[in-house]
Amino acid sequence: MVENEVQVEEQDVDEVTPQDVMPDADAETVEEVEEVDEVAKLTAERDELQDKYLRLAAEFDNYKKRMSRDRLTALKYAEEGLLKELLPAVDNIERAIEQGEKDDPDSDLLTGVKLTLKGLLSALDKFEVKAMSCLGETFDPNMHEALAMDFSSDFAENQVMVEFEKGYHYKDKLIRAAKVVVSKGEDA
Repeated sequence: MVENEVQVEEQDVDEVTPQDVMPDADAETVEEVEEVDEVAKLTAERDELQDKYLRLAAEFDNYKKRMSRDRLTALKYAEEGLLKELLPAVDNIERAIEQGEKDDPDSDLLTGVKLTLKGLLSALDKFEVKAMSCLGETFDPNMHEALAMDFSSDFAENQVMVEFEKGYHYKDKLIRAAKVVVSKGEDA
């Protein structure tokens, strides 16, 4: 065996002191090593806290952006509920005009109802509410609500052949699907 061999007992790393590693060191050197260890621990702790702070700051910034986006979206579509409620009135006025044209097409009352409809549609247009035209178009379940299917020689298969109720867009969003009858094609 070698004379200077040092026997090391198994110790927990946290229990190892500078005296265990350097038994010949003087007190001043031991203090320096302890200070270096303390500085390393504090630096690691600082880095960990800084990382937590940066993550929290990023999370808060994302929260602010999300809230801002949600607020802008809410403001953009604020009138949607009111405008949706007006659509049945538009439908009723259109039905009244249709019936009035059958009964007495030259009536002053019919002319007044047409002007009322024109004014209401103009007001809806100012708020970017647009009616969809879907007669003869290919059926799209995202835009149309199929009430029935029927055979037709005038319309190809899967085309809208009757429009019961118009669909409407509000800005870039569908607020009411059109209620339609879809063609099955020609009867076999």
